[in-house]
Amino acid sequence: MADRSFERVTGGSERTLHTLSVLVENKPGVLARVAGLFARRGFNIHSLAVGPTEHPEVSRMSVVVAVEGLPLEQVTKQLNKLINVIKILELDPGHSVQLLLVKVKADPTTRSHVLETAALFRATVVDVATDAVTIEATGSADKLQALLRVLEPYGIRELAQSGMVALGRGARSMTDRTLRAADRSA
Repeated sequence: MADRSFERVTGGSERTLHTLSVLVENKPGVLARVAGLFARRGFNIHSLAVGPTEHPEVSRMSVVVAVEGLPLEQVTKQLNKLINVIKILELDPGHSVQLLLVKVKADPTTRSHVLETAALFRATVVDVATDAVTIEATGSADKLQALLRVLEPYGIRELAQSGMVALGRGARSMTDRTLRAADRSA
């Protein structure tokens, strides 16, 4: 079983973070129905990323949600009942990545240190100005938080983070298997 991240909620209880990969039909209103289901159950969505897959008629939602106990199973059953949901998989959070863009103060005296830090974290410099550097980094939430801690003393001017994006490991594709099965049953 994968290690789980936890969040403390009011009253001292802990909620477990789960990463769901949800294939849905690429149609208007699907995101609202899926998010509404989580809201009705009182689950906090920590991260939500949605985009098309290699098949234009299918989108993938990567949802990181905090739950107490076993109600995640109830939610996945209810998600499966939504007409536009094709498939749901719970993924190991260790196999998920995020994207971070961060603009850091970098005058001539600190620029080389900021650039060395970016290189150390295998990040890419995407913009350089006279007094700032914009860095793009991908990785686990822990890696990105570590990068931010190291850059913070230089002065973070602005940052944007994507939601968690997740794919299962290995050569197998959730989309291909699901669409082949759907074609056979149609």
